[in-house]
Amino acid sequence: MKYRNLGKTGLKVSEIGLGAEWLERHNTEEVKDVINACEGYGINILDCWMAEPNVRSNIGLAIRGHREKWYIQGHLGSTWQNGQYVRTRDMDKVVPAFEDLLARMQTDYIDLGMIHYVDEEAEFDQIMNGPFIEYVRKLKAEGTIHHIGLSTHNPIIGKKAALSGEIEMILFSVNPAFDLLPASEDINTMFAENYEDGTHGIDPAREELYKICEEKGIGITVMKGYAGGRLFDAERSPFGVALTPVQCLHYALTRPAVAAVMVGYDTPEHVKEAVNYETATDEEKDYASVLANAPKHAYSMGQCTYCGHCAPCPAGIDIALVNKFADLALMQPEVPSSVKAHYEALERHADDCIQCGGCEKRCPFHVPVVKRMEQTENLFA
Repeated sequence: MKYRNLGKTGLKVSEIGLGAEWLERHNTEEVKDVINACEGYGINILDCWMAEPNVRSNIGLAIRGHREKWYIQGHLGSTWQNGQYVRTRDMDKVVPAFEDLLARMQTDYIDLGMIHYVDEEAEFDQIMNGPFIEYVRKLKAEGTIHHIGLSTHNPIIGKKAALSGEIEMILFSVNPAFDLLPASEDINTMFAENYEDGTHGIDPAREELYKICEEKGIGITVMKGYAGGRLFDAERSPFGVALTPVQCLHYALTRPAVAAVMVGYDTPEHVKEAVNYETATDEEKDYASVLANAPKHAYSMGQCTYCGHCAPCPAGIDIALVNKFADLALMQPEVPSSVKAHYEALERHADDCIQCGGCEKRCPFHVPVVKRMEQTENLFA
């Protein structure tokens, strides 16, 4: 495993990390198996944004006795209300939720205290000029958090954070689908990895963010490195070609300021697949040649990455998981019986949607959730 400096934090993090989101769906022993596999391969950074109590407890049990081996990205503003994740800035909810994170993970400190999911400028300004940031500063002064971070999908917010003088690192969504504009005529220039003259072909706002972070020493950890798995399938990829996990990892790890990619794992085998990056050949890492011959290059918004930020649903639907099962079903000529069984085992289904539209307002990728629920209802009928 290779390790990189996370900006100016002084932390040296494994370039392959653990994004713990999918551990929500596993029991205590399964979570422990994944955590142990990560440690065995030298992974030392994990992100826990999830508010669900059991996964927090399971991670805490898995790292008990060797907490010092891990740098934890723990989020402030992610809460659990009425059995669902709710992002909030209500300090009466934020404070006990963070205290719950500490207790369940059996630790008295969080290495990277993450201001959770900020995608709007007005919200960023409100946070940075109100009780939320005051609470974060207090935690840092007490040593309860060692560094201040922020998670966002919006490069404009990332830039404001990087220039704030207070945010030390950001968790940002990075993959070629999110980054790239239609191809230039010279693919070698478009995918150049010498950033002195700019990252040609990348959306200008994202290019500027990467350069500012590099210049200011603001480390980046990566979420959505696989675009929700869509990049692995030519039919669902916005490029019309499939990439491998190694190619996606190499893309993210060759962006300026990036220190680690937070990968989601269901099993120890998934961990091994990701850390295969460390021994991959240059040919196996080569995403540029694949994309150079791709029939399409533009990423279209409106595609679910299963991030879960659409929650809470007043009808109790796990929208991200419903969308994932729908996408898996649509990849086959007929709905696989295994996918249908998993879908039917859900407590709430697409036909429970009340079409309130609140999820669409919260979705950072503008997914037409209500329409998708209607389509999914018909798909699994």
